[in-house]
Amino acid sequence: MKEAEICDLQLYLDTTFKIKDLGFVSYFMGLEILQSLKGLILTQKKFAMDLLQEFGCTDCPGVVTPLDCTFKLQHDVGDLYSDPTNYRKLVDKLNFLSHTRPDIALSVQHLSQFMQTPRVPHYQAAIHVLKYLKTQPTLGVLLHHDSLFSLLAYCDADWASCSHTSRSVTGYVIFLRQSLMSWKSKKQQTVSLFSAEAEYRNMRRLVAELAWLSQLLHELTVDNITPIPLKCDNQASIYIAKNPVFHERTKHIELDCHFVRQNLWKVWYLLVMWPLSIS
Repeated sequence: MKEAEICDLQLYLDTTFKIKDLGFVSYFMGLEILQSLKGLILTQKKFAMDLLQEFGCTDCPGVVTPLDCTFKLQHDVGDLYSDPTNYRKLVDKLNFLSHTRPDIALSVQHLSQFMQTPRVPHYQAAIHVLKYLKTQPTLGVLLHHDSLFSLLAYCDADWASCSHTSRSVTGYVIFLRQSLMSWKSKKQQTVSLFSAEAEYRNMRRLVAELAWLSQLLHELTVDNITPIPLKCDNQASIYIAKNPVFHERTKHIELDCHFVRQNLWKVWYLLVMWPLSIS
């Protein structure tokens, strides 16, 4: 039945746009698509290997992490890098590579802050990311061919982690069943006065993304996608989302509160505490 529907769709598209069936996709816009028993694997192995060769890292020893989470680059520390264009080109390519490598998203976000006046430590940190890529250049994203559809979201924030502006860095990931489909790491536009505020602003950004995705899936005739669990590790943010009373400490984020609460009852009904394992 599915093959007949696919043939009918191809015939309709051919009569409308004159298409050509090239069989199973293997390479599309810089992405390599591999067939596996579990689904499709999106990877950029060739792009990563070309990037290592372009910047002379093919013979460098590999490292196990993209950047040390405690390592903070400064805008005015170190000598100015002699070729700013080369640094910008490297960071731009790392940003493109993060389309299939969510593990380097935070590092690329950190390096992107120094595009205007890069310094030697900034370039050395970017090379460190390349050394990390060298260890496993074939990693990618698995799109699991699961017939069931459900969304699951996680969010977290690093409060006042930017040493230059004291802004918080936030991030989230969204799973469609077993497939990672959306992720982001971004520095917030304003300074958060306390950690719950940073977490809540990140939650508001994630709520907007979930509302858009749920509407998109609905238009693709995917039903029963709601409620959507959203997992957060900050009890204060969960309390603010559920409590209809505004307090003195939440007046400056009142718009964020209204947005989250409005969608709280429309898109999902439960905010789950994200359990943290401590080894």
